[in-house]
Amino acid sequence: MQRRKFIQSVGMATGFGLVNESQALVPQKPLVFLFQGDSITDGNRGRNLDPNHIMGHGYAYSVASRIGADFPDKGFTFYNRGISGNKITDLQKRWESDTLALKPDVLSVLIGINDVNAIINNAPEATSLEKFEGIYRTLLEDCRRANSEILFVLGIPFVYAVGKRAQNWEQWRDLTQARQEVVRKLAGEFDAVVVDYPAVLDKAMHQTPAEYWIWDGIHPTVFAHELMAREWLKQVRKRLRFLKKY
Repeated sequence: MQRRKFIQSVGMATGFGLVNESQALVPQKPLVFLFQGDSITDGNRGRNLDPNHIMGHGYAYSVASRIGADFPDKGFTFYNRGISGNKITDLQKRWESDTLALKPDVLSVLIGINDVNAIINNAPEATSLEKFEGIYRTLLEDCRRANSEILFVLGIPFVYAVGKRAQNWEQWRDLTQARQEVVRKLAGEFDAVVVDYPAVLDKAMHQTPAEYWIWDGIHPTVFAHELMAREWLKQVRKRLRFLKKY
């Protein structure tokens, strides 16, 4: 009963009726936000309970800091479980402890670029596109079984021809684009919010060199993390309507 009140209040368009604006601004339960992924999400986060470093220094930190500061009375919880270098198979290995056990209401995932890197470097643990999609789908299915009303926020992976990524650029581009399409496909299957990070970064690069935003072709600068956080909030507020102020 309590969870149904939450869904009705935030106005998530997943088969539940939309509510009026005053209701939509007040979530009826303390939400758990979880950010999962690789180094871009990790952001050099702390590995203990020190609240000064626990969210890292990337887009996940920026999102959590804004929501937490603007809704201090709601009892929201924020977790960052990104781990540098992770591929989809690494997420699979730790999914039970680092995702399901945390019982997220909002699960944000950004993964894929290390899977591309593994293929380019002929790493023995490299996975095919089909396996990437299959594992990703299974992870989301596991979460949906645990919480039928979970909101997925799927980030589109990206790469740019900067630094070492300029070498074998066509391969980097094509392999990444293929995984971008997988993420979009899965977002449709799971009624997820899509955060199109490359679209935002592409637009920013029209006037400013790519190196200003993505210093090595993969990792965002502090400025790009800010753009990512803004886009995350812009897209998620469409489903969690109490975030409309963003």
